[in-house]
Amino acid sequence: MAKTLARPPDSALYEQDFPLWAERQAALLRAGRFDQLDLENLIEEVEDLSRRERDAVESYAETILEHLLKLAFSPATRPRRGWLATVDKQRVKLARKLTTTLRNHLRAELPALYAGQRRLVARQLARDHGSPDALPGSCPYTLEQVLDADWYPESAHGITDPLEGA
Repeated sequence: MAKTLARPPDSALYEQDFPLWAERQAALLRAGRFDQLDLENLIEEVEDLSRRERDAVESYAETILEHLLKLAFSPATRPRRGWLATVDKQRVKLARKLTTTLRNHLRAELPALYAGQRRLVARQLARDHGSPDALPGSCPYTLEQVLDADWYPESAHGITDPLEGA
């Protein structure tokens, strides 16, 4: 006779097999069996959903800011097409995630996100023989510019868009 293994309590399952735990929680919710939910971990996961969405839009915005700064202030000509492509891709991803709440969050966080990217780009500019001091102390871009699929900053070095005339 085969032994049947006892199912671990959902709180233990949360640590052992998260996907199975999540499927069970969804099934319990659908069935209206709320008294059997692993509420402590379920609440934590719901809170994490919001945090992950904010982190994702911040990450996309940071990458856009980084590459906008490079386009505007780097004397390098070679990687410009890559920077443009990265800005375009990140804008598409950001647009798919953006809600009113996340847009307001980005608007509030833009100065802090810019400060972090400014430090990063300053180090890269120094390696490219650019002037880190040329970077503005505060964010020179509005959220609307960051999100605008057709907007790019002018180059401080007079470098034109490498895609023009292509």
